[in-house]
Amino acid sequence: MQLPVYLGLAINAEEELADAFKMIAKKHATEVEVVHNCKLLSGWSTEHVENLKMQVEKYGEKNIHQANHISSNLFKTKPGSLGVLRDLHGLWLLACEVEMCYMILSQGAKALRDSELELMSEQYCEYTGRQKVWLQTKIKSSASQVLIGAGS
Repeated sequence: MQLPVYLGLAINAEEELADAFKMIAKKHATEVEVVHNCKLLSGWSTEHVENLKMQVEKYGEKNIHQANHISSNLFKTKPGSLGVLRDLHGLWLLACEVEMCYMILSQGAKALRDSELELMSEQYCEYTGRQKVWLQTKIKSSASQVLIGAGS
């Protein structure tokens, strides 16, 4: 059974997303909305990790590190408006990885007739979708000013 592989991937990706939200909140401390929402969304991801670990007790976990270190290639930006835009873009990409892990786990749970894992996967996929919606909204609201406006 390969379900433990995706449990490990989901946990790693969600941990990385939580850490990245925290890092972006610190990095862009002057952006009040970014700080507030990144801290909130990091908390969601941290809670998901803790609950996923209960599923590891049932199925085990194979940690193959494929989801690790995605952020090391995404968040090499400098402070300033373009840096915020690029960092939000990077967060969105990480959230896509997490969302896909939950979609796949949900399918596995259906095949196993594990309603608890299926519900958890679907709920966490929805939360990740909400994270992505906030990121997309923030990106859209700032992109034109950042790309064609004056300033950093």
